[in-house]
Amino acid sequence: MALSADSLHPGKFDPKPILDSLPLLPGVYRFFDARGEVLYVGKALQLKKRVASYFQKTGTSPRIGMMVSHIARIETTITRSEAEALLLENNLIKSLKPRYNILFRDDKSYPYIVLTGDQYPRLTYYRGTPDRRHQCFGPYPNASAAKETIHLLQKIFRIRTCENSVFDNRARPCLLHQIHRCTAPCAKLVSDADYRADIRNAVLLLQGRHQEVEQDLRAAMEQAAEAQRYEQAAALRDQLRALHTVQQKQFVESTGGATDADIIALAQQDGLACVNLAMVRGGRHLGDKSFFPEHAEGLAADEIVQAFIAQHYLNRSVPPLLVLAAECHDEALAQLLGEQAGHAVRISQAAGGERKQWLEMGQRNALLALQQRKAQQGGQKLRLDRLRELLELPDLQRIECFDISHTMGEATVASCVVYENLDMRSAQYRRYNITGITPGDDYAAMRQALTRRYQKLAEGEGARPDLILIDGGLGQLHVALEVMHELGLNDLSLVGVAKGEERKAGLEQLIFPDGTAKQLSSDDPALHLVQQIRDEAHRFAITGHRARRGKARTASSLEEIGGVGDKRRRSLLTHFGGLREVAQASVEQLSQVEGISKALAEKIYQQLH
Repeated sequence: MALSADSLHPGKFDPKPILDSLPLLPGVYRFFDARGEVLYVGKALQLKKRVASYFQKTGTSPRIGMMVSHIARIETTITRSEAEALLLENNLIKSLKPRYNILFRDDKSYPYIVLTGDQYPRLTYYRGTPDRRHQCFGPYPNASAAKETIHLLQKIFRIRTCENSVFDNRARPCLLHQIHRCTAPCAKLVSDADYRADIRNAVLLLQGRHQEVEQDLRAAMEQAAEAQRYEQAAALRDQLRALHTVQQKQFVESTGGATDADIIALAQQDGLACVNLAMVRGGRHLGDKSFFPEHAEGLAADEIVQAFIAQHYLNRSVPPLLVLAAECHDEALAQLLGEQAGHAVRISQAAGGERKQWLEMGQRNALLALQQRKAQQGGQKLRLDRLRELLELPDLQRIECFDISHTMGEATVASCVVYENLDMRSAQYRRYNITGITPGDDYAAMRQALTRRYQKLAEGEGARPDLILIDGGLGQLHVALEVMHELGLNDLSLVGVAKGEERKAGLEQLIFPDGTAKQLSSDDPALHLVQQIRDEAHRFAITGHRARRGKARTASSLEEIGGVGDKRRRSLLTHFGGLREVAQASVEQLSQVEGISKALAEKIYQQLH
């Protein structure tokens, strides 16, 4: 339902007709300004009362007063329950990114450690939604924490980490066996019972049950020694020693057993806020991660923490216990998280004991991260202020930069990266696969990318940049100027960034639309900001190009073989795990793939060699 006043001018909005029509039902409301941009998204158990509270003459904060002064239209959506409203609110905040909502950068996924369900389970790193067919442990706060754990498990239990396509085609042990990181089940150098025992102990260790692992290893070592199987006893002794080393240095452990909890701490200083998330799994502190919300200036701690919980955990795994730095009385949120997780979720404010110690540790880390962020932003502000002065753009905030990447015209990709609010905004990056041009024509590639990006802006969609950087010389800049003229966006500021002599960093030149060029000194903060943004555009373009080129080459190598269509090509790649493994396979191994006859296998083998 969309409702608005007769006048859309800020300060002239009359909420009474709208408030009179709102029901006392749960739902979501959205405030818009006169330009149609969303100001705020919120949920309510009773829409009428909640929306009316914003228009009270007393008790509103300056921040709310400023927002209300810009309201020109209100839209509402009625839901069946408060929990459903919470879900809709969260989805709208993430998609619309309203100016007055607290916004946390959305991490798409967290890393997990996986033990596959194969006959000889494989230990691997995985990012994304866990597969229920396998045993998954985590999530871990970052990739390094998960990979370090895998490395330690390899060292203690020597579990295989190789792909099935490699494992199924090996007859001799690989280098990992020689350096004592794998027991080589591929070559049958470990019995099924011993490998299952190693898997069981790895699971116990990942669950935080160290004492059980130690007892099992010690009992097995003593039993092997009594039976005079001294080599086996020595191997078990080495596992015990490695386990003790891990216990001493790897994790802060809980004394309360195999606890699964997330510790959510908060630090606020000089208008900035930092939420520190520490993960405890199986009683072990796996590490932490800091989040810096946007639009959190002047807000209370409980508002920030509640916004973090809603945006971070909905549609993501959540442990049974959340320990908070601030109160959270949203029962609908706790209930919804529990329904989503399939188990009860308790949201608790740390009262004392170990939880208090966890929280104090998290708050120290949050404060440290906040201080580091302030120092970093101070440097970024200096760079941005210098660039504003140099380009005479006092309101410069948002910078977009374009780059082109290809290999002799093959798989051309253009990138657009965004710098705003003193940081790179990776969620707003875009790549463009360039097609329909003469291979190697960088001008045509730049024209296509700019047209695709700013055609939407000309139609009233998307954010407006204060400055566009073009990686290239005067030719690329002229192309950009032509595109802006064609789209009627002549007021956008454009600057080219030309590489210096021998393409050395520090010798770049800024090219201006009138054809003049300026070379900044190598220690100029403005140059450092331009280099930072340009290098990020280059990195983003080249990674996209490599991925597109690799995909094209993989597909084309098999597509060139007569008799290998889409279905057989997918079967080959799925069976062996990749083109390289297909090329390494023998004729007999190729013929074992469904749909591949002996004659076709010989043809494939000849084509790939």
